[in-house]
Amino acid sequence: MIEALLAERLNTTLRCAHAYTNLSAAQLVEHSLRRREAVLTKDGAVAAQTGKFTGRSPKDKYIVQDDYTTSRVHFGAVNQPMDAATFHRLYERAIHHIESASSAPYVFSGFAGAGQVRWPIRVITEYAWHSLFSHQLFIRPTPVEARQMTSDSLPDAWTIIDLPSVKANPVTDGTHSDTCIAISFTERTVLLLNTEYAGEIKKSVFTIINALCPEQGLLPMHCSANVEPGGSNPALFFGLSGTGKTTLSADPSRRLIGDDEHIWERDGIANVEGGCYAKCLHLTREHEPQIWSAIRFGTVLENVDVDPDTREVDFASARLTENTRAAYPIEYIEGAVIPGIAGHPRTIIFLTADASGVLPPIARLSKAQAMYHYLAGYTSKLAGTERGVTNPEATFSACFGAPFLPLHPTIYAKLLGDLLDRYDARVYLVNTGWTGGPYGVGQRMPLAITRQLVQAALSGNLGAALDWEHEPVFGLAVPKAGTHFTEHFPEIPTQLLTPRLTWADPEAYDVAARALVERFRAAMQTYAGYNAFDAIVQDGGPLL
Repeated sequence: MIEALLAERLNTTLRCAHAYTNLSAAQLVEHSLRRREAVLTKDGAVAAQTGKFTGRSPKDKYIVQDDYTTSRVHFGAVNQPMDAATFHRLYERAIHHIESASSAPYVFSGFAGAGQVRWPIRVITEYAWHSLFSHQLFIRPTPVEARQMTSDSLPDAWTIIDLPSVKANPVTDGTHSDTCIAISFTERTVLLLNTEYAGEIKKSVFTIINALCPEQGLLPMHCSANVEPGGSNPALFFGLSGTGKTTLSADPSRRLIGDDEHIWERDGIANVEGGCYAKCLHLTREHEPQIWSAIRFGTVLENVDVDPDTREVDFASARLTENTRAAYPIEYIEGAVIPGIAGHPRTIIFLTADASGVLPPIARLSKAQAMYHYLAGYTSKLAGTERGVTNPEATFSACFGAPFLPLHPTIYAKLLGDLLDRYDARVYLVNTGWTGGPYGVGQRMPLAITRQLVQAALSGNLGAALDWEHEPVFGLAVPKAGTHFTEHFPEIPTQLLTPRLTWADPEAYDVAARALVERFRAAMQTYAGYNAFDAIVQDGGPLL
């Protein structure tokens, strides 16, 4: 079988050629500096630059179409098909590069999934700092597990081959460019070619998880999660990059379970990873103390501006990109839950950075509205998260993670609805975007106000203590302005609760609201006819 042949070839390559396998963080730091892949900052972090690729490259991502994926994967603009012959040709090119390279590859063996299900993964890289990234982001094995993973006794292991110096050929390979991210589910192998952006390693693994979990009745989720110090009241934070998942879940009054990827299992929630990947543009000790304290020895900084002489980090600089990142093990967050597991969530927060300035700062969702807004996944794509994005762009990303969903999005929405019925979680929509007007006119929602409202939602006080009314655009339940609200939140201007009142021109708000509703309807029309979608729209969609 081709699968066995490929596995044998790879194993033989790694046995015959010297490979740096499961080096410690300190060793990988040394290698990164000695090879001049990165510099050491004043605080001991490793700072690397990723060249022209400072974000993901979704147009260069492919899934091999074969007997396994044809009936499972939702092929299209997100999941572009690649034939098996092309994948094998690219694979042979990658293996030849490993065999003939003057320097040995780096191999990290670990796991994805901290709970009932966990998948063995092996990341083969040509950069030491990419191996350090993998070491810090994924679940590290015990010494016994590491020895087992070097044998051939793990038939379900996945291999990620990350070679920034190897290019695809658009003419002969049929790729969009000379960059290629290709996933073969039959061969449990991922190829990452001609990109230095380490986030592709992380997100390729998440794509795999998103394909495998639903077959077991489990919901993979692009969300952060935390819990009260005693382990009660777990909460989930959904949202695309830049909406505040990491910032809002890194709460000193709660314990972090994970900052980005989780699985809703039969016994509760489980972190996919063993580390965090935080955006750090404008990072300050005052506003994000936990993340600030995690920037230390062993942390990987991507595209952060560093003074060449003092090695001081300038978190306010977007000279290289707005998508500056910090990757660190979750134990760098004080009080983090290790292993990253907890019970079933009591509160779920959908985060959206609404650049139109239409949505309220917080709203309570019914089950139908939760399924609708989960399937819509509306936000504004912020600068830097993908190549070419320089200003916020309205986008609808199913389940707040469409680029990582191999299956049809309605499959995940149905799973969420079933889980909400079963465990009766409260769901809120929180706008971390703009108020007082659209991007360029209004201002970003103050973080302190968002934190206060989110903390009230997590405690249960928001629903119990306030009066609610339905806003006229989407029919969302929002806190009613008045003395009752002011008693609980004296620092929050009540006009924020009604976005129309924050605009200098209320009629301009009406125009923006109608435009946003039309965008929702156009985007959601894609799913018409799937899994009782019409009922979800009727019960959970906009009123206008």
